[in-house]
Amino acid sequence: MKSDHIKTLVQDPAVGSGVTVAGWLRTRRDSSGFSFLEVNDGSCLANIQVIADKNLANYESEIKKLTTGCSIVVRGELKESPAKGQRVEILADSIEVVGWADPEHYPLQKKRHSFEFLREIAHLRPRTNALGGVARVRSRLSYAIHEFFQRQGFHQIHTPVITTSDCEGAGEMFQVVTEQELNEGSPQSDGINSFFGRRAGLTVSGQLQAEVFAQALGSVYTFGPTFRAENSHTSRHLAEFWMLEPEMAFCNLDCNMDLAEEMLKYLLKDVVEHCQEDMALFDKFIEKGLIDKLRHVIDNDFVRVSYSDAVEELLKSGRRFEFPVSWGVDLQSEHERYLTEEAYRLPLIVTDYPASIKPFYMRVNDDPTTVAAMDILVAGIGEIVGGSQREERHDVLLGRMQEAGIDEEEYQWYLDLRRYGTTPHSGFGLGFERLVQFVTGMHNIRETIPFPRTPGFAPC
Repeated sequence: MKSDHIKTLVQDPAVGSGVTVAGWLRTRRDSSGFSFLEVNDGSCLANIQVIADKNLANYESEIKKLTTGCSIVVRGELKESPAKGQRVEILADSIEVVGWADPEHYPLQKKRHSFEFLREIAHLRPRTNALGGVARVRSRLSYAIHEFFQRQGFHQIHTPVITTSDCEGAGEMFQVVTEQELNEGSPQSDGINSFFGRRAGLTVSGQLQAEVFAQALGSVYTFGPTFRAENSHTSRHLAEFWMLEPEMAFCNLDCNMDLAEEMLKYLLKDVVEHCQEDMALFDKFIEKGLIDKLRHVIDNDFVRVSYSDAVEELLKSGRRFEFPVSWGVDLQSEHERYLTEEAYRLPLIVTDYPASIKPFYMRVNDDPTTVAAMDILVAGIGEIVGGSQREERHDVLLGRMQEAGIDEEEYQWYLDLRRYGTTPHSGFGLGFERLVQFVTGMHNIRETIPFPRTPGFAPC
């Protein structure tokens, strides 16, 4: 069924034209001889008002029984509206009721619902203004990511969801087993999966596999779901989340930071420009000053400081943090937010972290206690991007793996990349939901993904 999108009708109205709109009823208000219907088709935040005259064939039998949530198809004429706050309305020639919604059981009403309540009805929450807006913004950001990297000459790589390598070395992976193994009381204690013949799990990162293709195609990126079996109940963590991970051959840490900064500014500028209506809603009801915050990031150069300088800044602040600060500890969210919101008041790139707190694949600096790592920190979120120059020297990488207790045989393929035409190379990871959270101002990351998966919670 072909239908005119409400977004098109309200933004570029062709008054006097015949239109067809298929959508869901938000409200119905009856007057003398006709009814006002507010209809939304999901293409934008705005509803369109439909005038249903009593002379319509099904006015008494159906239209006057319509309630919130019913799906309808409206055919009629687009006319200028005399009412305030809307440019056009539809004078209906016919209204077809496609699906009814029992008002006694339909959980979404005109009143506002808490986000906690909406998580319990994940199948209906996209119909709300805020979460419908999040979905549209998320879609636009995804489009802009592909547009940015394709314009930069990157090739998209589809890395495996089922992996035999643990990129972070944290052991917080979901093990993959077959139903037969579960029924037979397997897998064995060593975690060997009989289907694959070796240990397998859901990926926490596609980085290592992306490095393979970067060493053949030059510049690549992977963008897809990743999984972490971490029993975390914070507002910043999910068990299933999406990661963007570009990898570039012949690229050092400076090149890496330049690309990440350029990318973030591109994405923020794109969404501010193309999602104005939804962004205005978030700015008004979710986070006051949100759009100005994003423009502040777009319009300013990111500050670059070393980890050592960042720690010194935290120590001299006199602030009593929940997690004490000292050189060698990983920065926590409270530290990152202090640096961006109070100390520098700008987006921040922190570089050269202690090697002891970073994964084995990061390039060891000349000191040699630090690695060529970088994190991008933003106000309200903290870390939004994490990356590094990768260790391209075979002997150094092998030593780091041995220190970390990583099985050399399982990662022989990764070491081979350093034996056959090795290059300086780098990359980073962007947590997509954290980006959506930053852009929309949502307080809980569970509102940034269509179907959140967290410990003890997996609806739909």
